[in-house]
Amino acid sequence: MTVSRRLFVTAATALAVTGIPTMAAAASDDRSYRIRVSPDDTEADLVRKASHVRPTARQIAWQSLERTAFLHFGVNTFTGLEWGTGDEDPDVFQPTGLDTDQWAAALKDGGFRLAILTVKHHDGFVLYPSRYTDHSVASSSWRDGQGDVLRSFSDSMRRHGLKVGVYISPADENQYLHGVYANGSARSPRTIPTLVADDGRTPDRFHTLDATDYGAHMLNTLYEVLTEYGPVDEVWFDGAQGHIPPEKVESYDWDSWYTLVRTLAPDAAIAVTGPDLRWVGNESGIAREDEWSVIPVKENQYGRTDWAMSYDTPDEGSRAALVKAQPATDYLQWWPAECDVSIRDGWFYHADQQPKSVDYLTEIYFGSVGRNAVLLLNVPPDTEGLLHGTDVVRLREFRERIERELPQDLTARGRTTSAPGRVTVDLGTEHEVDRIRLAEDIRHGQQVEAFVVEALRDGTWTEVTAAGTIGASRILLLSAPVRARRWRLRVTQARSAVQIKEFGLYRSRV
Repeated sequence: MTVSRRLFVTAATALAVTGIPTMAAAASDDRSYRIRVSPDDTEADLVRKASHVRPTARQIAWQSLERTAFLHFGVNTFTGLEWGTGDEDPDVFQPTGLDTDQWAAALKDGGFRLAILTVKHHDGFVLYPSRYTDHSVASSSWRDGQGDVLRSFSDSMRRHGLKVGVYISPADENQYLHGVYANGSARSPRTIPTLVADDGRTPDRFHTLDATDYGAHMLNTLYEVLTEYGPVDEVWFDGAQGHIPPEKVESYDWDSWYTLVRTLAPDAAIAVTGPDLRWVGNESGIAREDEWSVIPVKENQYGRTDWAMSYDTPDEGSRAALVKAQPATDYLQWWPAECDVSIRDGWFYHADQQPKSVDYLTEIYFGSVGRNAVLLLNVPPDTEGLLHGTDVVRLREFRERIERELPQDLTARGRTTSAPGRVTVDLGTEHEVDRIRLAEDIRHGQQVEAFVVEALRDGTWTEVTAAGTIGASRILLLSAPVRARRWRLRVTQARSAVQIKEFGLYRSRV
């Protein structure tokens, strides 16, 4: 059959390499993205359960973004700190040239499709006028106290066709100084939103959720952000604790926070301390060589989704990993990896730092998007409130480089056939290939455990490259171009019937 750029193998012609019947599955609801593990499960049971885990629609939508952006911006931009103290004078925040349309245009030109703003970092300074803290833009003389970075950001991103994400740090140095964060208060039912004096809101619905004093503060912050600034596509939490005595650690109300986000922004992915996607485990932007989206997890601290093993375990999802993690595992869950890294050395802007080279960023791209993960690249606005001109140029150069690395897919005009365990492409004439892009149809899970790519040369199928997982995106770089007319992907090990969505062949122009 002739296919266009992407190869879709239907359930009827799926690459059934394990003898397990194909499931007529599509994107799951929130029930099949995790499957409970029993202490009595054998290795075969664990593999079978892993093969049945399916991503939700919101996870599929997030995975398809490939490149997302982080924007670390706040009082740290002006103090030079990476982690603020909470007692900063809000008047230090003076981005007199703020232009969020410039941010959006530069990110779009760089190939990014979603941007996440640090609405509240660990210092507690809030980039919109909140009812629940004075440590915000409203207490700065910038724009006479009428400034609202979140409003400008969200409007600009949508105007330029980018999705909107918000980062709200669980840690809060300012609320600690005010006796709210880590004050030892018990969880009790809280009414959200908590109306304040002269509050003109008349919510259609109030939410009763269990929380500590600080947990309620976070819930009210989330309510403002998720009800007053338009649709939000990603809500980003980390697990940071404030710089406080260890005996005063705040136990975060994850279950209540997750519930409110699901209620107010049901399509938003909750990251990376959240049930939808996880931190890859480093800040270098590089995923594991074989990155699984289905991994063993446990629940702790009021419903927090957590690793059954360590966050930096080299192997999170192979058969051996499933068995090793079993004693600590509650579920096998679709929990794909997000790779965060900053374009500069720091997360906030520092004038003495320079952006990473195009070569370095390209390595990061192939090490993240090319390994079944999504890249989250931080591009920090400067003290003027702009993305620095050097960074803007670098983003464009980065996008142009990837376009040269992966130009026209040579299979677009070829003929593709499938048989159990393999996909074969006839390009019609010989072509040199040095980049291979593969993808499973993840609506049917992640199944491939090992595969080879072969080229027909002198009448013999010859191995060109081999690897383990595929997932939503696997990009293989050949050390030298290989010239052939006929190519094939052969799956050598899988958990269940495989469905290949893409088998792309490229000749880079670098």
